[in-house]
Amino acid sequence: MDDEARLGELIGDLERGLPEGRLVSDPEVARGYAHDEAEWAPYGTPAAVVRPRTAEEVRHVVRVCLRHGAPVVPRGAGTGLSGGANAIERGVVLSTEAMTRIKEIDARERLAVVEPGVVNDHLRAACAEHGLWYPPDPASAPWSTIGGNVATNAGGLCCVKYGVTRDYVLGLQFVTGTGELVRVGRRTAKGVAGYDLTGLLVGSEGTLGVITEVTVKLRPARAPEHTVAGYFDSTVAAGRAVAAVAEAGLEPSALELIDRHCLAAVDAWRNMGLSTEANVVLLGRTDSPGPAGEREAEALLACFEKAGATFAVRSTDQQEADALFEARRLAYPALERLGPVLTEDVCVPKAAVPEMLARIDRAAERHDTQIANIAHAGDGNLHPLLITKPGDEAARKRAEAAFDEIIAAAIELGGTVTGEHGVGLLKRAGLRTEAGPAVLALHRSVKDALDPQGILNPGKIFAREE
Repeated sequence: MDDEARLGELIGDLERGLPEGRLVSDPEVARGYAHDEAEWAPYGTPAAVVRPRTAEEVRHVVRVCLRHGAPVVPRGAGTGLSGGANAIERGVVLSTEAMTRIKEIDARERLAVVEPGVVNDHLRAACAEHGLWYPPDPASAPWSTIGGNVATNAGGLCCVKYGVTRDYVLGLQFVTGTGELVRVGRRTAKGVAGYDLTGLLVGSEGTLGVITEVTVKLRPARAPEHTVAGYFDSTVAAGRAVAAVAEAGLEPSALELIDRHCLAAVDAWRNMGLSTEANVVLLGRTDSPGPAGEREAEALLACFEKAGATFAVRSTDQQEADALFEARRLAYPALERLGPVLTEDVCVPKAAVPEMLARIDRAAERHDTQIANIAHAGDGNLHPLLITKPGDEAARKRAEAAFDEIIAAAIELGGTVTGEHGVGLLKRAGLRTEAGPAVLALHRSVKDALDPQGILNPGKIFAREE
């Protein structure tokens, strides 16, 4: 049987077990599912794109692909930045975007049960109606889905104090690589029965199972935040302020860095007037209630001033404070308007933040590459953004060399190649260096146990033969 006949059988078997409209038949529409937002990460042409609406439909897709030996690439909203959702040639892209039900919000137990296609901000808004809060808040929260957030263990602005997605996932329903629909985890406040398979799935980037339902822990709505802004002459000076905050034992609810390239891009897009005032802005927030919050805000201000801020102030205007954080969220899409952006995601110990920022500056100079910086600076998660002109192949090669140098520097400083975006395709070499052969063998053993035929997102994180 030739390839076209095999492809026809695969699509026919998929269609026979699915309601009408689940299988994408328009090639132009299908091409839109071929890759995520990772610049220059390779991708193939999918044999089929399926948009199931139920867990049973997901199981049907996996079982058909298992019979045919076809790769399955799970996909959320496609907002990823590492190539983790990129299509594999003649594989099946399984999009969970239509699984959008918030099944339950339990105010007494402080939990929510949702399908993977629920948008992060939609869940947060629904929880707010019950006086509750779902903390993980990636910059992509208005578009990214809970399933994708779970797959990459997404963080966000407030994770410096409240943790990342893994800290809030209580339980999961998912389809394994053998086509079984299983539940792991719990709804109780405590539980240690068996291995933590829920935690294992979080951050697995679709390589161990296709998530069909997520149970998340919620917190009570928090007190209003106090905002402190500091202007600095360089990223390194701002990095010293980050280290000073850590040394002071402060626990801000956010500590974000935005450099002059990002500020200028946001100004050009939204005319906010920020780039005329500072080279680097460091934004701190504290949400402790009452006098404790006031004291923490003053202590943050003192750390900024001690580290050499050219200007530092506590904001008394909530609208102004919100505008500053909105500029932080707009930085990435603003820079995308300038040309291809290769996004880094290294994380280093907080004490190493100034040195890591200095090394990023040196990499930019050495490789003649424009690098903008945004960062969840409070937990050492830095996002250098390498910007090139469209179609400039030489600039692309220089940017990729700078990318590799930054990864190596992060590992050397005791950090990791990815804090929240995932390994995907772009960080596989970095993972090999960071983990080493023995640990990679453990990863492969887990993968083989849950996906013995290797059909779930093969080649992502690490290739099977590595």
